[in-house]
Amino acid sequence: MASDYGIVIHGGAGTILKEKMTPEREVQYREKLTASLRTGYDILENGGKALDAVQAAVKVMEDSPLFNAGKGAVFTNDGKNEQDACIMDGRTLNSGAVAGVRQIKNPIDLARAVMDKSEHILLAAEGAEAFAKLHGIEFADADYFYTEERWKQLQAAKYKEKMTQTDYSQLDHSDDKHGTVGAVALDRHGDLAAATSSGGMTNKKFGRLGDSLIVGAGNYANNRTCAVSGTGHGEYFITGVVSYDVSALMEYRGLSVEQAADMVVHEKLGRLGGTGGLIAIDRAGNFAMPFNTPGMYRGHLLKRQAPVVMIFQE
Repeated sequence: MASDYGIVIHGGAGTILKEKMTPEREVQYREKLTASLRTGYDILENGGKALDAVQAAVKVMEDSPLFNAGKGAVFTNDGKNEQDACIMDGRTLNSGAVAGVRQIKNPIDLARAVMDKSEHILLAAEGAEAFAKLHGIEFADADYFYTEERWKQLQAAKYKEKMTQTDYSQLDHSDDKHGTVGAVALDRHGDLAAATSSGGMTNKKFGRLGDSLIVGAGNYANNRTCAVSGTGHGEYFITGVVSYDVSALMEYRGLSVEQAADMVVHEKLGRLGGTGGLIAIDRAGNFAMPFNTPGMYRGHLLKRQAPVVMIFQE
């Protein structure tokens, strides 16, 4: 039995500056992050599985319009919401993921169903939604995902694209909020799990997919080392195999979770030109939350401690 247990979450990284956020908005974020932590932690406190804890914590953020996942998902170029999610069990190394789903209220629930009820790891788009219908996953119509703020972000992105009169791939996305939500947990049984969910990138085209759904890129868990969930410019997280690299540095070089996470974010990711951050927890309950952006919504709640929530560089 593990002597420690706990949960760590993130709600996205990016240009998150205190001077650009109203006090009311900051309170909303802190309250929702705290609710996510407590929801996941209560499962752990009562002897539940890390898998169930990370799924429940992510659902709290998916249900909030504050985060780029679930209800708050950003819009694609054609005005749709396309979402990705992944969940992984550190004990068995089993995982489930969904890509480009448009009608699923909680994509992380569908990812869990893929892991538990199919022979596959990754299902995409219409096929994933057909699978969801077979297994009673809750659907939502387009109106559920519509938020005025996300719609305005799409219009601003389109205007910027038009004004630059250049190829979309050449645009500067550095000001985009690297919107993803995630959770990693260690339970009383010594098992680790990770879950990540994302609405992708505002104004994305051509069915673009990010790192959140890819095991080893945006999401990874292994009882031998750690559980990791990333948030950032997804292409770089895929190229750098970021979440698996944290685990590999621990397993093959004997680094601590903090050392490995810092090396991947501050050295490797930066060297590639990528921005973002990650959360990680190891099998002893040690954790890390490094990021190379101005801010990252994040928090942790460990065995019998008070919840800690942070947003800015603090």
